[in-house]
Amino acid sequence: GMEGLGAGSVLLTACDGGLGLGLLKGLLEQSSPPRYIFAACLDPQGKVGRGVGVGMGPSCPLADVTDPNSIKAAVGKVREKVGSAGLNLLINNAGATRRSTLATETAENMTFVYATNTIGPLQTSQMFLPLLKEAAETEGQRGMSCSRAAIVNISSVLGSIEVVEAWEERQDISYRCSKAALNMLTKCLALEYGGSGILCVSVDPGWVSADFFVPHAFEGPVTVEESVQGVLRLLARLSATSNGTFWDWRGQRLPW
Repeated sequence: GMEGLGAGSVLLTACDGGLGLGLLKGLLEQSSPPRYIFAACLDPQGKVGRGVGVGMGPSCPLADVTDPNSIKAAVGKVREKVGSAGLNLLINNAGATRRSTLATETAENMTFVYATNTIGPLQTSQMFLPLLKEAAETEGQRGMSCSRAAIVNISSVLGSIEVVEAWEERQDISYRCSKAALNMLTKCLALEYGGSGILCVSVDPGWVSADFFVPHAFEGPVTVEESVQGVLRLLARLSATSNGTFWDWRGQRLPW
C-alpha cells in the first residue's frame, strides 16, 4: 500500500470531487488508514456519503468554509468522535476560482474568491485549533509531524510571487492573489501555532483538474492519482524543519 501517514484522525474539506475526493480515497487506501476520516463535503448524500463513505466513519456536514456556524457544527461532530485525543490533521482543500484577466477583474470576483480561498482556511484553522492542540499534547513525546498535529493548506504555484507561473495562459488575478494571501496565512499559522506543536504548510497539488489545466513550465498535467500519491508521500515525511514552508506534490520546496 501507500507509504503510511499514520495520522489517527483527519478532516478534509471540499471532498465532493476532484482532488478532495482523490485525497479521501488515497487516505482510505493506505495500509493503515486513519481511524477517523471526516469528509467535509457539500453533499453528504452524494458520492462521498454513498460510495467511498462505506466503512469510512463519519462524514461531516461542513458545507461552507465561509460560514462560521457550519464550521462550528463540524468541530462539534469531530469532538464527539475523537474526544480528548483531538484532531491530528486538518487539510484545507476548499477552493474557488473565477477566470479573469487584469482588464476584466472585478471587486465581486476578488471578494468571492478571497472569501473561500483565504478566509475559509483562516476560520477553519481558528475553530479547529483547540482540537489540534489536544492532539499535539496527546502525542507530545513525538516531534512535529502530520501524524501528530498539522494544518495543510492546499495552495497553488500560481500564488508564488517569485515563480509567477503560467502568466501567458491565465492571469486569474483573484485566484493568484487569494493563494498568495493563503501562503502568508500558512506562515502566520506556523509562527503562532508552531509553539503548540502544530505543523503548518502550504502544498501545491499540481494541475489536477481539466478546469485548471494550462501548459505548465515545470511539468505536464497530473492525474489526480499521481497528485494524491505525491501529496501523501510528502505529508508523511514533513517534520519540524518544514513548519511554515511551501511544497509541491513532487516533494520539492517552492519559493514564496
